Amino acid sequence: MNAKQTFSRRKFVSSAVSASAISVLPRAQRLFAELADPAGTPGLEQDSVALTTTPPWRDQGILNLAKSPYAKLHSVPVHAVTIETGFWSPRRETNVNTSIPSMGKLLEVNGRMDNFLRLTGKSTAPQRGPVYSDSDIYKWIEAAGFALQSGERPELRSVVDKDIREVVAAQQSDGYLNTYYVLERASQRMEQKVQQHGHELYNIGHLLQGAIAYYRATGDRTLLDAGIRFVNQFLLPNYGPSADKKPLFSGHPEMELALIELYRLTGDQRQLELARYLLAGDSRMQFKPENYVYHFCGIPFTSRTHLEGHAVRAMYACCGATDYYLETGDQSYWKTLNVLWKDLVSAQMYVTGGVGARSDGEAFGDAYELPNARAYGESCAAIGNMMWNWRMLAATGEAKYADVIERALYNGINSGMSLNGTLYCYRNPLAFDPSTGDKIRNEWYDTTCCPPNLERTLASLPGYFYSTSNDGVYVHLYDNSQLNWHLESGTSLKITQKTNYPWDGAVQLAVAPAEPAEFTLFLRIPGWTDDAKVAVNGKPFAGAAAGQYLPVRRRWSAGDTVTLQFNMVPQVLEANAQVTENNGRVAVQRGPLVYCMEQIDQGEGVALKDVALSADKSGKFEEKFDEGLLGGILVLRHAGAVYDESPDRSSLYFSHSAPPPKSRPVQLTFIPYYAWANRVQTPMQVWTPVTKA
Repeated sequence: MNAKQTFSRRKFVSSAVSASAISVLPRAQRLFAELADPAGTPGLEQDSVALTTTPPWRDQGILNLAKSPYAKLHSVPVHAVTIETGFWSPRRETNVNTSIPSMGKLLEVNGRMDNFLRLTGKSTAPQRGPVYSDSDIYKWIEAAGFALQSGERPELRSVVDKDIREVVAAQQSDGYLNTYYVLERASQRMEQKVQQHGHELYNIGHLLQGAIAYYRATGDRTLLDAGIRFVNQFLLPNYGPSADKKPLFSGHPEMELALIELYRLTGDQRQLELARYLLAGDSRMQFKPENYVYHFCGIPFTSRTHLEGHAVRAMYACCGATDYYLETGDQSYWKTLNVLWKDLVSAQMYVTGGVGARSDGEAFGDAYELPNARAYGESCAAIGNMMWNWRMLAATGEAKYADVIERALYNGINSGMSLNGTLYCYRNPLAFDPSTGDKIRNEWYDTTCCPPNLERTLASLPGYFYSTSNDGVYVHLYDNSQLNWHLESGTSLKITQKTNYPWDGAVQLAVAPAEPAEFTLFLRIPGWTDDAKVAVNGKPFAGAAAGQYLPVRRRWSAGDTVTLQFNMVPQVLEANAQVTENNGRVAVQRGPLVYCMEQIDQGEGVALKDVALSADKSGKFEEKFDEGLLGGILVLRHAGAVYDESPDRSSLYFSHSAPPPKSRPVQLTFIPYYAWANRVQTPMQVWTPVTKA
């Protein structure tokens, strides 16, 4: 989101107070034959665009894939899954009770709503914040929308309704809506340089996503209609590939995926085509070669051969391209997506699921360039990784994508918000030294993209647990929860999960269709487990393989149970030798959780820079659940060594034959990575040296 490639958004830490009718093609007309009745809908205008009712608004998932011809899996709505007491429930309760309300207040105090109010004469405050500040409000509205999809919250809804009215009141008569390129900057709007760095389309993309989430929670389409006006009345008549229209440059991919989700609501083929146009780029807009790298747009998406440039931009572009494939089946896009995904998992992704190695440009590095202390790993980029893999999973039903979702969610995303829900990590390094003066968690950033992004992810989490297909139901994530939904045949279905996951590998599912029905229950066997046992009604069921969905097809009846047992013995991981910074180091993972060490947990006088993990493969980890530590975590301990400083090895360069440093045994303590930086400022590391032979 930063204006220049060499400027880090994180450096913007604020000094402010922190406390007509549409034309559609025949196919779309068939898909959207059942249209919503606008009568009585709050905020709806007489010329509002009709929206699909298949499924009804409240039954649409994170993505409305019900009519997407190339989606193998279909989303289950957020309201259909209740996450009960377990691992994720405290996180989500904190999110909705503390994080979302406090962030709403911070946005107001730091001028984000004043930016809209000044355009209607309700505020005399000057414009505040970067060019992308509008998106902070829109992402926050999306977070609130997903929270409201899980249940009524009248106070939250009242606040959001008021903000939406103020936002919509600032829209210009031609449909343009932006609080930066107006008034004194009105002459600059949609100029080529502004399209490159001004985030006009990015902002509206987030408006559309927020508006859709809020519509699916409440049925209120006030903000959605404003977004449609921007697209249909401002963009489509004036911009596009034809000679009589002006060219577009996405600048920061986001509009692409938002346009396609809008198309899924309206059936307006022009919106899908506009997304395709943005993904393909327009040669009339010429930039330097490095700009196409950094912005990850402006040239045909299908010409991409590897991930590069700004990590969030790249992830959002991949989301939009996968959405386009889900609607069109364009094989050139699918080929490119698979090439980029292979690059992601083989050379560009951190063990935590984070992406983006470089602070400079918040960018991907070269292949295998995955530094630890210098890792950028922006929270938004990890969320973009999860979003992209959710779409790839929908296209294929392949568990490898769900494995990436789980890795990012439990580690590189979950680390982004403090346990009390009020402090946020912009970047998520894999090693940290507070002596540098860096404060890793902050209440507010003037570039505050990550906090509401984290909030919308946690609020939407129930929508990631399950999918349906023509064959049955897919189980993606495990936690205490209830699914109350239906098969695609229409038969009502309830699935109840009982588990202590991720602390324990035992999961029990009670499967209860409203009437006996034959279908397949697809159970994800995580890629990290080396042993998985499955039983149906107490009888062993063969075929479980790590990194695959186990299909269990039978005639299911109420009272049927499935039990799973995943081996969760801690694993010691090595990195590819080309990740040079990790040569001679290992990481610890238990189940889906990556672990780290914080210096505060080690013995007195023990510095992380001096320790090593015992290389003895026969050594086992000691496991102990500490209910009073960091909200309740399973702590790991393992034998290691602490090395004394050696005068013979203290110079910058020394003889290879210098005597080895002396060491003494020490017990090393590991905590889940997501929980680091929640006590005091203390050194942290994920990758630990192993003892020298």
